[in-house]
Amino acid sequence: MNIGELLDRGAISLRVRAANKKKALAVIAEIAARNFGLETGEVLDALLEREAAGSTGVGHGVAVPHARLDGLERMRGVFVRLEQPVEFESVDDQPVDLLFVLLAPKNAGADHLRALARVSRVMRQGDLREQLRKARTADAVHVLLVQDAARPAA
Repeated sequence: MNIGELLDRGAISLRVRAANKKKALAVIAEIAARNFGLETGEVLDALLEREAAGSTGVGHGVAVPHARLDGLERMRGVFVRLEQPVEFESVDDQPVDLLFVLLAPKNAGADHLRALARVSRVMRQGDLREQLRKARTADAVHVLLVQDAARPAA
């Protein structure tokens, strides 16, 4: 499973304004609904339910929210860069400005976990995070994520 298969350019949004974690997830739910033919409320509920089990803030300003949903035929991704970081109850107590969201079909099984591990591994790279923060367009973000994910693991 590579990032290019997960993330469509239309599901990348930069300069997103959100006052808090819930509002950031609401924006993500709207993007997912618009791009993947889902119901905004169902996506938001699934993301909030997952967050209630434990924050998906993985540190260094990054969160990887994820949920399983009815109505998806395959795993999908949404990438959002917030204009101002928001508190996310991250493992390092740092606010989050980069969110890579994974949405999986209800029956995704191990594929969901493999994709989550892949995204987490990619987003751990400091140089990539900085490039994502500086990128001006959704196309630039897409290229960064797809190219970086395609590199062989060290």
